[in-house]
Order: sequence, then structure tokens, then C-alpha cells
Amino acid sequence: MRNIMPVILLLLACGIHSKTHGHPHHGEEETWLHDPFHQLEETWPTPDEVRLASGAPGPDYWQQQVDYMIDVVLDDEQRELQGKAQITYHNRSPHTLEYLWVQMDQNRFKETSASHLTRTFKGKDRLYYSAIKGPRAVKARQPGFILGSVSDAQGKALKHRIVDTMMRIDLPTPLVPGEQVEFSISWRYSILRHRDVWARSGYEDLESLSVLDEKRRKAFSKLAPREGDHWPIGGISEEATAGPAREASNEADQVHRRIYEIAQWYPRLAAYTDVTGWHNKGFLGSGEFTLEFGDFLVRITAPDTFTVAATGELINPAEVLSLIQRERLTKAQSATTPQWIITPEEARAQSTLPAKTKKTWVFSATNVRDFAFAASNSYLWDAMGYRSVQGDQITAMSFYPPEASALWHRYSTQAVAHTLEVYERHAFPYPYPVAISVNGPVFGMEYPMISFNGVRPEVDDTYSSQAKYALISVIIHEVGHFFFPMIVNSDERQWTWLDEGINSFLQYQAERAWEKDYPSRIRLLSQIVDYMTSEKQRPIMTNSESILQFGQNAYRKPAAALSILRETVIGPDLFDEAFKAYAKRWKFKRPMPADFFRTMEDVSGIDLDWFWRGWFYSTAHVDVRLASVKRLYLKSGDPDRDKPILQRKHEMESQTIVAFRDEGRSFRIHRYPELADFYTDFDPYDVTPMDTEEALQFREKLQKEHPERAEELALDGYFYVVTIQNNGGLVTPLPLKLTFEDGRTKMRRIPAEVWRKDSREIDIFLDLKSPLRSIEFDPYQETADVDRSDNLFPQQIIDDGFFELQVWDRGIGPNPMQRVRIYEKKQSQEVDQIKQSKEGE
Repeated sequence: MRNIMPVILLLLACGIHSKTHGHPHHGEEETWLHDPFHQLEETWPTPDEVRLASGAPGPDYWQQQVDYMIDVVLDDEQRELQGKAQITYHNRSPHTLEYLWVQMDQNRFKETSASHLTRTFKGKDRLYYSAIKGPRAVKARQPGFILGSVSDAQGKALKHRIVDTMMRIDLPTPLVPGEQVEFSISWRYSILRHRDVWARSGYEDLESLSVLDEKRRKAFSKLAPREGDHWPIGGISEEATAGPAREASNEADQVHRRIYEIAQWYPRLAAYTDVTGWHNKGFLGSGEFTLEFGDFLVRITAPDTFTVAATGELINPAEVLSLIQRERLTKAQSATTPQWIITPEEARAQSTLPAKTKKTWVFSATNVRDFAFAASNSYLWDAMGYRSVQGDQITAMSFYPPEASALWHRYSTQAVAHTLEVYERHAFPYPYPVAISVNGPVFGMEYPMISFNGVRPEVDDTYSSQAKYALISVIIHEVGHFFFPMIVNSDERQWTWLDEGINSFLQYQAERAWEKDYPSRIRLLSQIVDYMTSEKQRPIMTNSESILQFGQNAYRKPAAALSILRETVIGPDLFDEAFKAYAKRWKFKRPMPADFFRTMEDVSGIDLDWFWRGWFYSTAHVDVRLASVKRLYLKSGDPDRDKPILQRKHEMESQTIVAFRDEGRSFRIHRYPELADFYTDFDPYDVTPMDTEEALQFREKLQKEHPERAEELALDGYFYVVTIQNNGGLVTPLPLKLTFEDGRTKMRRIPAEVWRKDSREIDIFLDLKSPLRSIEFDPYQETADVDRSDNLFPQQIIDDGFFELQVWDRGIGPNPMQRVRIYEKKQSQEVDQIKQSKEGE
């Protein structure tokens, strides 16, 4: 027992210490006993010639290629898609493959899918409109892929097995490295109404023109008139909607105005990589995709009244556009402002005509990882040109229904071009010929060259500032995804933050460049304070399907982290250089998190393991407290300098309540003067001739024997010790604002390595030329500190906003007795009214 008692006491002490300073939701690895500067090499994958220790692709880097030739028919009457894909799979890996895995994401909506069966109940207070009706509507549509055939190049059936949202195709002959295999898949599926599923794809039924026109007429009647106002859609006069024109409009109401946004619509080859082999994690709904690059030729057949927008270049415009529309498109490609391709008047007319036949729109896309499209019989279309720094001409375009025009024609295409410009500065020039924003039921989703974006103005064409900036921001965000992950091809299904977090960070850079004081939702680090201190959170480095508080974890926290890394830890110039190197290294390749981490360190020359560990691998947060500031004095040996300081310190320590009450008191020594001696009137803080003579002798001797020390003792200055505590567990740089007595200020920035010996509490020594008035930590809110009330020393009174006087209201409505009597009186009044009515007859 004697030998183990010290161990027990030590463990008890550690436990008490952890309770005092630890963070229970951070996990054992985040206690104070852990070294936050411990290197991450043992956590990251071991580098090799495929992925180098520098974070760059190595000489043995490889990735697969998959090419698609697809014919698809959009059946508007049945709201169904029917397709056939001829697929060429190129095995560029060093491995022989016996089978291929295919993603069948539409199967997610089947009742038997893991996505459906693993839904949990959020509570009765979380049941919204259509919570029951929507799933029933989905079930009635019999969702999911219905396979027609899976066959090789000669038409021979291939053995295959469906596993939830994945399908394995067994190859009759193993596919050796360097070879390719061709096969085809035919399928169909019911397109689901977006409001029933709130997925990344679906259709939306728009209101009929007569209903919409009537709503607009009533809405405009409540407003003061403005030039350009028109209540029918498309600039048609009020007179034009009366009489015969009104009757024609009623006939046109038999035509459904509809928008389709189609994604995850074809069987897509799963990724086969050096990191995971086959990526066969099924689709549950949150995690997005990881796919291979390839070339696409897609023929989309739709009703002849529909306009189609898609990934890639339209290669048969003469077959689907009128001559004047083609001329407009050619002019728009070099225009500096958005130009109409399909005008409001044309869109209105198009949406009133029943389809007579079909048109086939043909699109070609080279080196893309996916393909999506949108179609509608109500689309307006505008476009403008953008020229990259390399001189490539890109066409920015927007497609939207007439009811979105007031907001979209002003901002959408401009936001597309703006995003290309800003992201080019931070990454690389946009390599594709088109960039598209489409309005429809999906609020925000991205695919190569095309994005689906929500937000529309009010029916009277007015809009709030929130709607305006929400539209600009969602377009910036989704078009930004054309770069990350559509080109820098990260694994979205595994690491959401590697595309969403990085893209949210770049979105903020683009918003900053739009206008001064842009009301960005990302700009304030204080917006993540509540999340950073919440209990239900997991590290950023968590699989997409297991994330808690998805938006905060995968979007805002990594964006905040990168902002801090740029503005405070590394600095804008060096950060931008390192980030651009990462983007260029992994352009059209598949990076993993360690590749990003290593590249940022490799190019910047800064060890950032402490930063990745704290921000990405833990749930700790920044909470720094300025615990105390103490002034020190250099003991010079000169009594004229030293003794007044000692006297002030003594007087401060002597200011006690008993000393205050003893003032004027009669003491014994007053009654017996003989008790007085040398010490009764001795003042140790008086400077005597003896003190002066001894000090002079000391300085002369010191000057003779140690002149450098004598010079040090004669120095003037103000010396302080600042005690700083880390209450959040996450080490951070220390931006300190020093304010001097004369009002001058100075910033002192201390790197995070100051915490390397003790990550709990440190002392900082300041040697200053002027006396301090105050010290403030993080004055410009650049560290995401969660409690700013203890960042200033000495503390000040804080303005905490307004309060309202509440009305004291005892009653909350009639009591049960009152309700019954009120009801009885109402019934009695109704009976009396009936009697009076009969008597009057």
C-alpha cells in the first residue's frame, strides 16, 4: 500500500485538475495532459510515390476514366425519365479488376433502402406540413431505378447484383491494367416532385398564367406605380389579357408550366482509388458523391416547347433554337452585361403552347465528373461573356421562369461571372466553356458547369435585402463548386468539409469583392461561437453521414478555420500562394485531407500540425482569458528611484479596513513615551545621505568591475507580466492590442507556439517604453474566441443592448366557465335572431 499511495494521489490530482480545466465534450485526447503540438504524421496516411509527403501527387499517381454516351427521353406526361447509356471504363490503375461498382442513387427513395429504413423520429414538434403526405406521394410514384438491361458491347447480358444504392457488375473477363471495357445499361424511373422529397433533384409545378397574372394584378394595385411595372408576366399590356386574349389564356392554362431539375439520374460508375479501392459506401442522403472524370455525349429528348440547360456545350443549336436566338447567343458570348437569349415575351408564349412533337438537345462535355440538366417550358434565358486571364472565352448563363425575372435578370448571370473572376485569382482559370445558374425547386446544388439555385422575388417584383443577398450568395457558392469539387475532385461522400468548407471560405472572398460591407453569413467568426461551445458536435474530420449540426460542422467551422489561418496564422500573401498551389496540384485529380494539410505546410514553410489537430481533429474551442497584468520594476540600486516604488507598494498593501479604523485611535505608546525608540519614527522609505553614499559607491564599483551590468541597471522602461489562460482547450495565436497612457496603440502578435510548454496558462513579459493603460486580446475578432468579456484588462462596463418592460397580464383567455357561458349566449342570440326573422315574415 505504501508504494502505490503516491500513484493514487497523483491520479486523484490529475482527475481534480481535469475537472477544473478540462472540457468534457472534447474527449480524453483534449485534456491538459495532451500535447497540442504533437505531430500528425502517425495520424495521416504514410506518403508514397502516389501521394508525396509534400502533399503533391507523385510520379505513380493514377485515376480511372469513365466515358458516357447517353440517350435520354424526358416524358412530361408521365413525369418519367427513360435512358440508355453506353459506358467505356478505362482501367488506369495498376490492379486487375474482376467487377465494377455502379452508383444507383435513385434507389435511395425506395421503401426498402437503407436511407428510408434508418430515418429516426425527430419528435412530434418537428413534424412539418407534408411530413406524412409527401412520403406517401413518393411511394405512390414507385420510385427508384427500373433496370431494362445490363449488357456488354455485343449485347450479351452481364451478371449484376443490386445492393441498396449500389450495383456490382461482374466482368466475364478480368480487366487488366491499361485496358478498357464497354458495356451498356438501360433504365427508367419516375421523377419525384421536389416538395415531396426535398432532394437534390425533382420537378416543380408552376402556377398557371391566369392565376399568376391575377395575383400580380392585385399585388401591383397595392403599390405606387413605377416605370416598367407590368402585372402580366412578360410585359404584356393589361388590355391584351382581356376579351379573346383572356379566353386564349384560359385555354393555355391546360398546359402545365413545369420545371425539371435532373441530377443523380443515370447509373454512375463508383470511384476506384488508391486510398479506398472501390468506393462502395451507399447513398443515405447527406454525403454527396465521389466520381471519376470522363467525356460525355448526351442527347436529351424533351417536348418541343421545352428549353434545356445542361452540363457541357450545346452542339446542335440550329436544331433547337430559332435563328434570332442563335444570333443573340453569339452576341452575348462577348457582351459585358446580360443579354436576352429567350425573352420574357417568348417565354410566356412558349409556356402557353401544348407540345406537338419532341426536340433532341445534344450536349458534349470533356473531362467532367458528372452530368446534370434542367428543362422547362417557361424558361427565360440570358447570358454574358467572361474572358479568363488565359484569354479563354466563357459564357455565363442563367435560366429562370418569368416570376423570377425581376431578381434574376439583374443579379444571376452577373454573380456567375463574378465568381469565375474571384475564384480564378485564388485557384486557377475556369477551364470549361460555359457556367450556368438555373432557378427551380432546388435551393442550391452544383454539378459540372451547371448549378440549381432557389430564391425568387415577391409576386409584385419587390424583394427584401435578405432575398437579394441570399440569391447572390447561393449562386456564388454553387458556381464556386464548379472549382471545388467538380475540378479539384475531393471525396464528398467521405469528407464534406473538403469541398463545402473550402468553398464556403472562397465564397466569403467573393462576397467581400462584391461590395463594401457585404452582409455575408460567413464573415463574422462570432457566428460559430454557439456551435463551438455546444455539446452535440463532432470533429470536422468526421464522415459526412455521421456529422452532427451539418451546416456548422461542414461549412461554417472549416470556413472560419481557413479564414483564421489566412488572416492571423499565416498571413494573406503566403496563404494565398499555398492555397493556389494546392488547387493547381490537384486540378482534375482526387485529393485527400492529408494532401491539403501537407501542401499548405509544404508551400508556406510553417508547421501547422497544431492548427489541424485543434480545429479539424477535435471539438475544442478558443477561449482565452487575460487573467492579470502586473507591473514590474527594475531594481536599479538608486534609492531615489527604488524607494518610492517600495513605498507605493507598501501603502497599497496597508490599505485594510482595520488600518482605516485605527486612524485617530489612542495607542499605548502615546501614554508612555518611554516606549519609543529608534524604530518608532524610522521610515525605511526615506532616502538618507547614507543611502545615497552607499548607492554611489555601489555604482562606481559596478562600473569598474561590470560596466555592461551597470549600463543595464540604468535603463528606463516599463515592464509588465501578462498572465493568459486558455479556457477553451484550443491553442491560438495571441493578437494583443496595447493601449498606452498617452492614447497610442500598438499590435503585438504572438504565434500559437507560445503555448507549447503549457497549453493551460502562460506568462508573457513586456518591455515597453511607455506606461500601459490597457491590454486587449483579439480586438478585431480574428480567432473565434467564444467569450469576449474577459479579453480586456482592466475590464470595462459592457453595453449589453436594450431591454423591454413587460406587460403584466394575469389572464390568458376565458376560463372554462366563461367559455361555456359565452357559447350559451351566442347560441341564445342566434335563436332570437331566427325568431325575429320568422315574426317579420
